[in-house]
Parts: sequence; C-alpha cells; structure tokens
Amino acid sequence: MHGNSALDSVQTQHDPGSKFGLKTLFAAIVFSLAAASHAADAQSTLAAPTAASDSTPDSGLPALSDITAMLRAQFRVAPLESMKIARAVLSEADRHAISPVLLLAVMSVESSFDRHALSNAGARGLMQVLPAAHPQLIAGTTDLSDPAINVRIGTTILRAYLDESGGDLDAALLRYSGGGRGYARRVVLRMQRLDASLRHE
Repeated sequence: MHGNSALDSVQTQHDPGSKFGLKTLFAAIVFSLAAASHAADAQSTLAAPTAASDSTPDSGLPALSDITAMLRAQFRVAPLESMKIARAVLSEADRHAISPVLLLAVMSVESSFDRHALSNAGARGLMQVLPAAHPQLIAGTTDLSDPAINVRIGTTILRAYLDESGGDLDAALLRYSGGGRGYARRVVLRMQRLDASLRHE
C-alpha cells in the first residue's frame, strides 16, 4: 500500500532463507509505518496534544480501548492499571515515532506487564529500565514502577538505540536487552501475536 517508502527509514539484517529474517522484516514494516504516520500527523499532534490518548480508525494504530481490553484479557492487568499502561504507550509511541505494538512487545517480553517487576541486575518496571546504565535519565525520578515514567524512560532509551543504529531494529533490540541471545526474535514474535490480537479486539 505504501510501496518501498515505508521501509526507507528502517534497515534490518534480512536473510531470505530465514524465518527470522521475515519476522524481522515484519517488525520493520510495523515500526516504519508508525514512524510514517507520526511524520504525516506531526502538525495535528502539536495542535491537539491529547490525540495520542485515542487513535482514529484511519491511523492504523491501535486504539486506547483495544490495548486496554487486550491487557485485561491476555495478561490479567487490572482495569485502572491497563488504562495507565495503554495511555503511556500511545503517548510515548507518538512522541518518539515508535510503533506502540513494538513498545507493547518489549514490555511483554521484559516484564509481562508487571509494573513492579525487578530483575536480578536491578532493572525495574514495565520496560525493565536499568538505573545504573542510564543515570542521566533516572535523575530526579522517584518511582520507576509508575507506568508513565517507566514507559517514557524506556521508550527514550529504545529510540536512542534505533537512531544510533541507523534504524536497525535487530541491533537496537540487542542493545536494549544488554546482548540477550534471541531477544530480538522473541520481541518480533510477540509483536506478531499482539498485532493480531489488537486487530481482533
């Protein structure tokens, strides 16, 4: 529908004989469509800053109500909590030109949407932000379990990794995970499942 221009801003390592290459390409398309949508709507977003809290059917992005319903049904997130997560995801996806489905997939893999998740290394919250690795972003932050704060910081980190890797999603996800083997593949598979779920909500 968008031709090759949808892939212009995203470079991935693609092996035509590899199932993982196709999945990575899918993730790249989802990511790049979100970025294209953000660029096209930049002026209207500035005029209406609350637009990120609800998506129109034409935007191709999941609606707030769809994300909330998916979190409640599949991950048993409480209603108020699911609303906070969904709002944070849509707001930060819009602010950083990142697919909300990518953010949801990262959270699903990192914490299973448990805002109180704490890793052995000290990573915290929905997106498992590691304070020791990002002291400048954490400075002044009081509660990394707060969905709005955690998603804002995690998305800022992921966006920086995408920019530094020239849009290479595999490289950005590898860096986000701290070099975790198979991490990018898990995120891409989760993106596919979440995207399918959100389309049926």
